[in-house]
Amino acid sequence: MLHFARWKTASILLVCLAGLLVSIPNLLPRTAFPDWFPVRQVNLGLDLRGGSYLLLEVDLNTVVRERLDSMVDGARTRLRTANIRYVNLAADVPNRRMGLRVTDPAQVQAAVAALRELANPIQTATGQSIPDLEVTSQPDGQVWATVTEAGLRAKATSAVEQSLEIVRRRVDETGVSEALIARQGQSRILVTLPGVEDPNRIKELLGRTARMTFHLVDDNAALAATPPPGVMFLPGEREGERYAVRRRVEVDGANLTNARAGQDSRTGEWVVNFQFDSVGTRRFAQITRENVGRPFAVVLDDKVITAPVIREPIIGGQGQISGSFNARSANDLAVLLRAGALPAPLTVVEERTVGPELGADAIRAGMIALAAGTIFVFLYMGLAYGVLGWFANIALAINILLVIASMTLMEATLTLPGIAGIVLTLGTALDANILINERIREEVRNGRTPISALEAGYTKASGTIMDSNLTNLIAMACLYGFGSGTVKGFAVTVAIGTVVQMWTATVLTRLITSWWYRATRPKELPVFQRPGLSLYERLRRPLFRIFPDDTRIPFMKAARMGLIGSAVLSTLSIAIAFYPGLEKGIDFKGGIEMEVRTPQAGDIGALRASVGGLNLGDATILQFGDASTFAIRLPAQGDEGAVQVAVNKVRDALEQVAPGTRILRVDAVGNRVSDELFIGGMMALGLSFIAMLFYIWARFEWQFGFAAIVTLILDVTKTIGFMVLFQVEFNLTTIAGILTVIGFSANDKVVVFDRMRENLRKFKTMPLDQLVDQSINETMNRSLGTSMTLLLSAVPLALFGGDTLSGFAWVMLVGIVISAGSSVFIAAPIVLYSGRNRLRRSEETAVAPAGKPAA
Repeated sequence: MLHFARWKTASILLVCLAGLLVSIPNLLPRTAFPDWFPVRQVNLGLDLRGGSYLLLEVDLNTVVRERLDSMVDGARTRLRTANIRYVNLAADVPNRRMGLRVTDPAQVQAAVAALRELANPIQTATGQSIPDLEVTSQPDGQVWATVTEAGLRAKATSAVEQSLEIVRRRVDETGVSEALIARQGQSRILVTLPGVEDPNRIKELLGRTARMTFHLVDDNAALAATPPPGVMFLPGEREGERYAVRRRVEVDGANLTNARAGQDSRTGEWVVNFQFDSVGTRRFAQITRENVGRPFAVVLDDKVITAPVIREPIIGGQGQISGSFNARSANDLAVLLRAGALPAPLTVVEERTVGPELGADAIRAGMIALAAGTIFVFLYMGLAYGVLGWFANIALAINILLVIASMTLMEATLTLPGIAGIVLTLGTALDANILINERIREEVRNGRTPISALEAGYTKASGTIMDSNLTNLIAMACLYGFGSGTVKGFAVTVAIGTVVQMWTATVLTRLITSWWYRATRPKELPVFQRPGLSLYERLRRPLFRIFPDDTRIPFMKAARMGLIGSAVLSTLSIAIAFYPGLEKGIDFKGGIEMEVRTPQAGDIGALRASVGGLNLGDATILQFGDASTFAIRLPAQGDEGAVQVAVNKVRDALEQVAPGTRILRVDAVGNRVSDELFIGGMMALGLSFIAMLFYIWARFEWQFGFAAIVTLILDVTKTIGFMVLFQVEFNLTTIAGILTVIGFSANDKVVVFDRMRENLRKFKTMPLDQLVDQSINETMNRSLGTSMTLLLSAVPLALFGGDTLSGFAWVMLVGIVISAGSSVFIAAPIVLYSGRNRLRRSEETAVAPAGKPAA
């Protein structure tokens, strides 16, 4: 206990010093360091510094449709060249295939061979090349060319990667600094834009495919009712304007090398000047030379923006696009053309925007909650455990420092839930110290010497510390695996804090305690109050106990009542969860939430009338805070495109009613994304139950695992019942709260189970109900102590954490209280009843007649 090798002491101090040095750069702006210095800092999330979060989805149906259209064009050309007669050539987009019927059965195999030439090679993981088409024929002459699964995956991957690069170029062109563009999942792209309060312009830029092509106009087909083969009708810039253009792309915008906005020197109107590469220059010159006097349409995203008549051959590779442009629209088109065309349309499926003003409020609220939680927890540990508690506080301060250092090295993003995770680390980090201090106190009461009690306290508590903290890590792993956005930041923060606190509790406090012991050589450890002590000595010792020592409360006499009462409450909770049901947040039901602030005190009636007249469903507008701040909630609007249209309509309506209205926050979630988030949240809950069941089952007898999982389910159902009664929103943040409760509840059960297992080995003949009561009484101070530190850290979150964290904090508070009671009145009785004939078989044979061996 007292011996620490010099290298070990130096290593511990070096880790602490390194944590301090790594954390210091977070106190200074990045500009304070020279360019060559490899500075790392924790990044502030958008909810803390303001900005926009956009989740874009690539329309893979368009990718398939374009592939099939190209197959149709290619099939028409090849079959005509081979003199193969056919009918009913068409694309079947839902089934990813193209079909036709060959009129002459003798030409079927020739048609199959011609269609196979349309296939593109795909490289497999083993390096083999396979075609992306499967061509089959039927006896009646029907031939099908189907895009294979491998071909679809390759096409989708190529489209997403190409879209990712083009999105990055477009965002860079707008001048947004520190933007993050990353692929998410199979077909989505995540874009975070720090400091962008109104992402409308960027959404418009990202949402446009910007595919520009040049087509010849077919004047002969302009008056036809339906387009003839090889011709398509496209709208123009003006209302009702229509052009008949040939489907054949004469020149592709992919051959552009540059595009710049400018003004026509003759008319002064805004135009876009463009430049082709060598291939485009040659093709453009050939087309304009062969078609002098004919209209030449410039098509952008299936819309004719201009169709000038070719006056003379254009051989320089330069051209000009004119239309109804102003300075901004001309610049935007130039940006799109320079960045390149998207292979498929992008849809905003999720949008979250936070203004810098609201971000500053969130930082202030988080810092207040952190400071208050720190003060409460420090005072509790110092007053409840005396000098050993103050040693734990030193370790806790270093624990927070090392958490920040770890996040700095990872260059992690700190969000408001992440701050909540640091606050909760205050409570959970002291759990190990409470276990150690309670064990030391118990060993002193059993008559051990000070050095022996300290050694036994750290040694015997280490296994329980490992078991109890691993359950919390399991819950955070499930949350990280199936959570989204800022909730993942919470999971990472709590997981880092859990790992670090195991080291600070078992290693750092041990070092500090050894220094103190060698310096003072106390005859007794200051873990009990004694009469006649000086004021200084009294302050060094615990000033209070939550639960008196030497209690013999027969908890198991109320076992049956506890189980029945818990079952009734959980049944009622499940019933009200279905009716009236949980109040789902926007994360899980989709829709739009906006927080706005008007220049002066707003007229809520006028705002309701303006938004209500948009026919967007049952709109709710509430005033909160001051007279100029309002919350607007709209139901789900159908598909993701309709959600974005609704957001823009609300913005415009508010600007007309109250010019100068600021959008403080926007959350817009489409139906498909909300369903995915809900399924992910449910999977996180389910997997956490299963993982903890297997872990506890592996570490203890099956009775303990069964008791733990049943108790966790009952705890969660009662927590959900509280959420229904008090209309706490069920969203990703409260899912994080429930998973944290699950982790704490399992942690608490493991401590009680560990003491039961120890007493089963220690007291071979003690009746099981008496042994369970003794185990609960012996661990009650630890359970209540950890509950108290968590409550003290969670209360400031509920009071000062703001709207974002209030639901999370209240779920935590109620869950902690429920979990503390369930360890005594649910988990322990289940172990008692399920293990009476297995865990304590000696009860039946301990009083065997003389001459017969006891089991």
